Amino acid sequence: MSTVAVHTVKLSEGLSLPYAEAGYPGGVPVVLVHSYADTWWTFEPMLRRFPSALHGYAPSQRGHGDADRPPGGGYAPHDLAEDLVLFLDRLGLDRVVLVGGSSGCVQAGIVAGRYPDRIAGLVLLGSPASLADKPFAEEFREAAARLTDPVDRAYAERFLAGVPVEKVGRGFIETVLSESLKTPAEVWREAMLGLLDTDVDAALAGILVPTLLIWGDRDAFVPRADQERILSRVFGSRLLVYEGVGHVPYWEAPDRVLRDLTAFAASRPVVRAFERD
Repeated sequence: MSTVAVHTVKLSEGLSLPYAEAGYPGGVPVVLVHSYADTWWTFEPMLRRFPSALHGYAPSQRGHGDADRPPGGGYAPHDLAEDLVLFLDRLGLDRVVLVGGSSGCVQAGIVAGRYPDRIAGLVLLGSPASLADKPFAEEFREAAARLTDPVDRAYAERFLAGVPVEKVGRGFIETVLSESLKTPAEVWREAMLGLLDTDVDAALAGILVPTLLIWGDRDAFVPRADQERILSRVFGSRLLVYEGVGHVPYWEAPDRVLRDLTAFAASRPVVRAFERD
C-alpha cells in the first residue's frame, strides 16, 4: 500500500487547494481530476494502491471541500481547467498523464485540448460526451438553481444513485458524502450550471494527445453511445470496457484501473522540466 499525504498549494491570492499525493518520486506523474461537488477523497481507493511506477497528485478543486472559495466564483469547467494548469506550474510538473473521473473529464479534456504540450496522455473514466442532452439535465438545472445552504444530504445522495455500494463499502461512501457536504450551495449551483452550459463536443474535438477511455457497462449515467462519440472525435483514442462495473470504476475496480493506467503511462514520454518552489 502507498502512503497518502495531504498538502496545500497556493495558486494565487485567495486561492489555495488541498491535494493528496501518493506513489513514488521517480514514478510517472499522474494528476487526478475529481467530478462535480467531489474532492480529492474520491480517489483515495486508488491513491493508497499507487504502484512504484506512478506518482499521483489529486487536488480538490476551488470551492470544493476544504479548498478556498475566492470572490467572484469561477466554478465553470473552463475556470477549473485553468486552475489545473496553475497546479501543474506550482508543483513543477512539466508533462503529466491527466486522469478525469466522471464530470471531471470535462475540465481534463479542456486542459488536454488547450495545453497539449503539458499532457503526455489523457485517461477518461466514465466520461460523458455531453451533459445537456441527458434525460436528467433539466431536472438537475432546476434543482441546482433552488439550492440553499446547508445543502440537503438527500440532494447529495442522488449523485450516488446507480453506484453499486456493496462493491465500495458504506464507510467510504459516508466519507465521500461528508466531503461533498462541505461544499456550499453556491458552488454546487454554479458548477452544475457551468457543466450543463459547456460545449463538451467542442472540447473533445480539440484533443490531440493519446487518450484512453475506461467505461463500465453498468454505468447508469453515461451510455456506451457517449464512448463511441468520444472515440469518433478524439483521433487515436481507444476504449476499455469493464464488465459488471458502474459509473465510478475508480471506486469499484481501483486495482484494475491502476493496472490499465500504469500500462498506458509506461508508453508515454513524461519528464519534469523544473522543480517546485
